Amino acid sequence: MSSSKRLFSLNPSWHHYLALSTGAFAILAGILHYIISGRADPLHCNSLLTRGTWLDENHRNWQPEGCMLHAYQSKDTTPCLASRRVVFIGDSVTRSLYFHFMHIVDPKLPIAPPDDDHKHSNYSFISESVATLDFFWDPFLNTSATRSLVQGHLPALDVNDRPAMLVLGSGLWYLRYATTGGLPAWEANTESLLESVSAALQKPADEVVILPVEDIVSSKLSPDRAETMHSSDVDAMNSDLHHRINPPSPAIYSIFSSSPPALPVSLPLVFNKMLDDASTQDGLHFSDDIVKAHANILLNLRCNNVWPKTSPFDKTCCRAYPSPSFLQLAIIVAIVVYGPIMWYLAYIRNQTKSISFAGEYRPAVIFGLSIGLIFIADRTGFWLKEQKQFNPWTFGFLVLCSLAAGLTTVKRADKDMGFLNRDQTDEWKGWMQVAILIYHYLGASKISGIYNPIRVLVAAYLFMTGYGHTTFYIKKADFGFLRIAQVLVRLNLLTVVLVYAMDVDYLSYYFSPLVSMWYLIVYATMAICSHYNDRMPFLLSKIAISMGMLTWFMTETWMLDAVFAFLEQVFNIHWSAREWSFRVTLDLWIVYFGMVLAIATIKIQAYRLTDHHLWPMAVKAAVGTSIFILLWFFAFELMQESKFTYNAWHRYISFLPIVAFITLRNASSSLRSCSSRAFAFIGRCSLETFIIQYHLWLAGDTKGVLVLLPGTRWRPINFVISTIIFIYISDHVSHATGELTTWICGNKETSLPTSTRNVTRHTASSGPSAESVPLATDIHTSKDGDSRPIKPDSPVRPTRRWVDRLADGTSPQRSPGYKVWYKGSGWIPGVKTKLAVWMGVMWLANTLWTVAEST
Repeated sequence: MSSSKRLFSLNPSWHHYLALSTGAFAILAGILHYIISGRADPLHCNSLLTRGTWLDENHRNWQPEGCMLHAYQSKDTTPCLASRRVVFIGDSVTRSLYFHFMHIVDPKLPIAPPDDDHKHSNYSFISESVATLDFFWDPFLNTSATRSLVQGHLPALDVNDRPAMLVLGSGLWYLRYATTGGLPAWEANTESLLESVSAALQKPADEVVILPVEDIVSSKLSPDRAETMHSSDVDAMNSDLHHRINPPSPAIYSIFSSSPPALPVSLPLVFNKMLDDASTQDGLHFSDDIVKAHANILLNLRCNNVWPKTSPFDKTCCRAYPSPSFLQLAIIVAIVVYGPIMWYLAYIRNQTKSISFAGEYRPAVIFGLSIGLIFIADRTGFWLKEQKQFNPWTFGFLVLCSLAAGLTTVKRADKDMGFLNRDQTDEWKGWMQVAILIYHYLGASKISGIYNPIRVLVAAYLFMTGYGHTTFYIKKADFGFLRIAQVLVRLNLLTVVLVYAMDVDYLSYYFSPLVSMWYLIVYATMAICSHYNDRMPFLLSKIAISMGMLTWFMTETWMLDAVFAFLEQVFNIHWSAREWSFRVTLDLWIVYFGMVLAIATIKIQAYRLTDHHLWPMAVKAAVGTSIFILLWFFAFELMQESKFTYNAWHRYISFLPIVAFITLRNASSSLRSCSSRAFAFIGRCSLETFIIQYHLWLAGDTKGVLVLLPGTRWRPINFVISTIIFIYISDHVSHATGELTTWICGNKETSLPTSTRNVTRHTASSGPSAESVPLATDIHTSKDGDSRPIKPDSPVRPTRRWVDRLADGTSPQRSPGYKVWYKGSGWIPGVKTKLAVWMGVMWLANTLWTVAEST
């Protein structure tokens, strides 16, 4: 190699250095943010009230800097406002805010005064949650009723409890009518009000809010208003308010100095930053969307921290994260420290004192530290969280960039790799996962034209589940318990650990439970009278019966309710039958289509139909039909009124674009021999990316995005940083989970079944699909010297590991490190014993968790 080539050659481990350095930068950014601003505003209340930006042009999605704003609806206000009183006092700007606030609390209540003749009147309404909503017209905030309420003395009204919120707004009338005394009078009255609030023995309300003087658009004011109302006066009034409520620190140059205590009053200066000159007609009153956003900020300020501290944690503005319970903390600590402790014990016992992460404890170390990092990311305020925002240009740009990365990493094998070979299915899972990730990151679920194809991609994963497992059970005829344990543990290990570490519902990670359920259905269908599986009428009849029984079970919802009620009574498992029914019925039959295609593929191979002289013509006809189906599908889904309309059709038509894609992707030997390394890499850790995205790329249990670099304006850079860390950790957790599955389930020496001529290799699933068997095969020489075709590895594991050796009939020596579990005794628990113990531990944890929540 020339010196110039050596100079520009990359270190083979460059991706490790890139990911680790990026992670170190993100951790440093989190530490600096805490020192500079996080320590002073841990709940992000100040950010909610003072900083933010619009994420859209329609003024629908306001983003406070560094926290997630919740879009309140009527049902959401009940926990903090039910049977409470909310009082607004002020001018026409305050009145408009009052009506929009009231309309959120109860949409049946009016959104504006009934007529102009009564606009300067007082109002009082009672919502469905029995919240009393009052407005007092007092544009100067100087009436005796206002003074009494501010001083903590309630007026003689029917409702005599302390208000949940008191909102005061004034200022513009002092400018409009100079005879009132103008700015000096406003300053004196404001000073008196703030002194009353500060001196009151009891705060006049749970939350006291003084509204900033609203900015005006001078060019749109009427001539008589423009004569006395000036923007400079408004700025001076708001500056005075800010300094009175939040006195500046004397040591202004020290980030470690503490400011004098602020008054127990909230000042949402951000209201003026949310205004848009184009959204007002008279220069004073702004559009309903903006005023509604103001009202929503008040609800976030008052109600977020009152919400139960349960997932999803999608309200991070002015809300504290709950401290983990003792049981939850004990589980997290045990998971995180187990690997390092075992590694350290092995290190001190090692005479050479060689430090190496290549040993048998590496998977436990990686898995535990990853769980700890995931907890810190989404259950603490170390890193920030912000809202999603769909942008069609951003969506298109990310899709094109992903496509470019996939195409530039295409490799071609020297031979035909066969129908649905491993590299191809890895690639398929990979690009589908990339599309789903982009879809989730940008919050595109509201866009029907994008949601509908994404639903097909999810169906394609389930299709591969039916195809892969059916192929395995026909070819291998291995219905032993070990296989079941390997698949279920591999699919659920990460998910179950996160359920306890993050205190979330198992069904919220819907893909793992969904694929697990479908695997058991495929297994049961294939295992019953399995010795007759070589009879196609019988096998197809079993599939049809299974399909009919499941359809009947999911249609009769009372049966699912009964099953979930039993799980709740016996195992303390609280699942939503309604949500699960939706998830299952949406793709009710696609797995069965995968099973049928697997049988058809095996039969085509058995009868060598690809050698028939009419096969090329059949391929051309299939290609033409597939192109037509795809064009029809995209036209059909785009014409649907909404995603809900499409969902009614999905279960009946989803198999069409899937089969069409498979046909086109395998139309020629050239296409079958090519695959994208970038997409295949993502495909091999697709399960981990789908699960980990909930907390370490997205945030708030997928409701927002994780912000590692503070500042909304840095979102593009944050996207790159978080993506590098997310993909790196997902890949390593995928490998670690596979190794831990090996340790939990173990392996055994096995002989290949004699019911099939083909020698195949199988793996425990690391993604939504299991094994796939191609038509074209490699040649493998068996132990007895016969040349037999061996299928490429299934698309579920990144490298050839223990399951490959298992299928080849070899059994490696178990590494001695984990013998610490057996204390050197001669008895070693089998997989059934291990799983029984773990099930018992989970049952005990569920019971203790329920007891802890009830106390």
